[in-house]
Amino acid sequence: MSAPPSRELLARLPKAELHCHLDGSVRPATLIELAAEEGARMPRATAEELGHYMLVRDARSLEEYLARFEVTLSVMQTEAALERIAYELAIDAAAEGVRYLEIRYCPTLNQRRGLDLGATIEAPLRGLARAEHETGIVARTIVTALRNNAPAESIRMAQLAAEYRGRGVVGFDLAGGEMGFPASAHERAFLLAREHDMACTCHAGEGDGAQSVREAVHRCGAHRIGHATRLAEDPDLVEYVADRQIALEICLTSNVQTRVATTYEVHPFRRYFDEGLNVVLNTDNRLMSGVTLTDEYAAAATHLAFTMDELCDVALNGFRSAFLPWPERQVLLARVTPEIDALRAFVA
Repeated sequence: MSAPPSRELLARLPKAELHCHLDGSVRPATLIELAAEEGARMPRATAEELGHYMLVRDARSLEEYLARFEVTLSVMQTEAALERIAYELAIDAAAEGVRYLEIRYCPTLNQRRGLDLGATIEAPLRGLARAEHETGIVARTIVTALRNNAPAESIRMAQLAAEYRGRGVVGFDLAGGEMGFPASAHERAFLLAREHDMACTCHAGEGDGAQSVREAVHRCGAHRIGHATRLAEDPDLVEYVADRQIALEICLTSNVQTRVATTYEVHPFRRYFDEGLNVVLNTDNRLMSGVTLTDEYAAAATHLAFTMDELCDVALNGFRSAFLPWPERQVLLARVTPEIDALRAFVA
C-alpha cells in the first residue's frame, strides 16, 4: 500500500468548504482582543490557553460540544467584530488552499446588544468581500435557524436569507441539538426558503438517528445534509440519497468529538464514498475541533485509506455541490480542475 499523501500536497489541493460555522471558527487571539475591547471575560487569559480550553476533547454528546459557543458569541455582538471574524476565517482558509468557502451562522445570536438583523448579515459579508479582494477566495454565507427555537423564528430566518439572496447569502440551514427537536417542526421555513429559490441544507444524523436525515430530505426538501453520519443506519435512504446525489457535508473530527463516531476508522465516510454518494469534507468548527480543512483531508487519508486520487474527487464534489449559481460554479470548476488534474498526475 502506498503512503498517504503528504500534508504539503493536501494543502496545495484546491478545496471547497461547505460546512463551517462562523461562531465556531474564531482565532483565539481575536477572542482575547475583542474581549478586552468590549469588557467581556474569557475563561483563559492567553490565546494559547484559550485555544486549548476551547478545543473539545471530552464531550459526551452534541449538546456538550455546542456549549463552547457561548464563549465566542459573547464577543460577536458588534458589526466590527463580525466583519473581522469573517475576514480572518476566509484569510485562514485561503492560506490552506480553500478556493470556495460557505460560512453559516444564526443571526439572532448576534443581537444580544440590539444589533439590527441586516447588520448581522452585512458585516460578515464585508469581511468576506475584503478577503476575496486580497486572496481571490470566493466566500458566501448561509443563514442558519435553530431547532430549539420556535418555528416562527425559523420562518423569520428563511425570510432573511431570501431577502439577501443574490447579495452574498446563498442558502438556508437548520442546526442545533437534534434530539427532541425534529426538523419537521420547521418544515414551513424550508418551504418558504425554497419558494424564494433558496438552496437549503440541514444538520441531520449527527445528534439523532437516520430518521432525522429522512425528515431533512423528505419533509424539509434539503438539497444537502450536514453530517449525515447516522444515515448509514437506513440502507433504503442511503440508496435514495445516492441516486439523487444529495451532497453530504462530512465533518470527521467533530463527529468523533461528539461521539457519533467512536473513531475515525469506523466513520461511514469511507462507505459513503465507495457506494457512490456525493460526499464533501469540511471542518465544522475550526476552533472547537482544532482543525483546518487540510487536517480533515489528512485524517481521511491516514485513518480511512483515502488515496490522493480519491481526495481529488472529494475536492471536486465540493465545488460541484456549492450553493453558487451554476454559471459561477462552472467558472470555479474551470479554474480548479486543471490544478487538481495536475496533482493527480503528480502522484500517479
